[in-house]
Parts: sequence; C-alpha cells; structure tokens
Amino acid sequence: MAQGSSVYVEPPRFDRPEVEVRASSKRKKTGTAHWSGSRIVVQIPARLKGRERVRFVDELVERLLSQRPQNAAGDASLEERARVLAELYLDGVEAASVRWVANQRRRWASCSPASREIRVSSRLRQCPEWVIDAVLVHELAHLLEADHSAAFYELANRHPRQGECALFLEGFALGLGLRIEDVDVDGALDALDAVAVD
Repeated sequence: MAQGSSVYVEPPRFDRPEVEVRASSKRKKTGTAHWSGSRIVVQIPARLKGRERVRFVDELVERLLSQRPQNAAGDASLEERARVLAELYLDGVEAASVRWVANQRRRWASCSPASREIRVSSRLRQCPEWVIDAVLVHELAHLLEADHSAAFYELANRHPRQGECALFLEGFALGLGLRIEDVDVDGALDALDAVAVD
C-alpha cells in the first residue's frame, strides 16, 4: 500500500453491498466508485474525515447503485420481465401494465385486478433479480385470484423462491426501518383502504 493511503471495508447492508474504501493522499478533490465483483470499491481523498467522509462515500455509492442495469431499466423492461414470468409460471396471464412507482410507502408492490395494473416499488430495484421475479409472480397471480386464498398461494408458489423472497423482504424492510403491511390488492379490501403489500 502506498504511503499516505488506507483501506477499510464496510460490511454489506440491506440496501447496498460490501464497500471497500481506499483513501489516498494523492487524491486531492475527486473520488470514484466502481464494481469489483459483488463489492463496490470507492477511492477518496485521505484528507476527508468523519461525517464529510461518510457523506462523500455514500454519495459515490448511491450514484453507482443508481447506474446498475436493473435500476436503469424502465417500465418496458419490467413489463417484458412480467410477461416472461407469466408464461413460465401462470399460463400467460396478461397485465394491462406493469411499472415502477416511487409512491409505495407500505407495499413492495400492488395489483388492481379490475384494471389489471401492477405497480412495483422502486425500492425493489436494489434487490436481487430473483426477489423482483418472485414479487412479480405474486402480483400476477392476483390477476387470477384477487385474495390471499389457498388457490392464490397455489398459483404464486409456482415460483420456486416465494418463501425465500418473503424472508428476504422481511429482513430488507427491517434493515430499512419500514413497516410493510399485508394488503396488496387494490379494491379487494376497500374497508382497509388498500394499505399494503406482501
């Protein structure tokens, strides 16, 4: 390691992978971040300390995470993904639209069977693809069975990782400090004002 340089590793969190921070006295003002396998490597000026360092690293990491292919993929990609999953697991059931939304506070996703619309929380962009797939299959199954009946779970559980997905999302919510509710079908439970998600 060069003189005036230090390296430390931040353990993975629910909302980001392991981060290796390399502080160098040769860097004066700028920083960079790049992927190295499943780890993010951040290079920063050694002069940064305390909160300024934390803020600088967080900004670089967030910028890099927002550029991940699954984060850049828009609604058309999500809709195509849902179409492929519907063919694989649910006999080709069709949604009218499938899109990312930023306004889901207590849901991972939601489905409106009447309009056949599926909305997926943009928070899930940070999750592994298999989690997003399991959530999509869950919501697509609501197009066939609006409630959380045994018949619904028989359909949703055709995706082999539904159980793992539920555990992952429970931990993810805990890590983010979110309170996620169980209602994800709009219109089916109007008395509850359609408050949440699985």
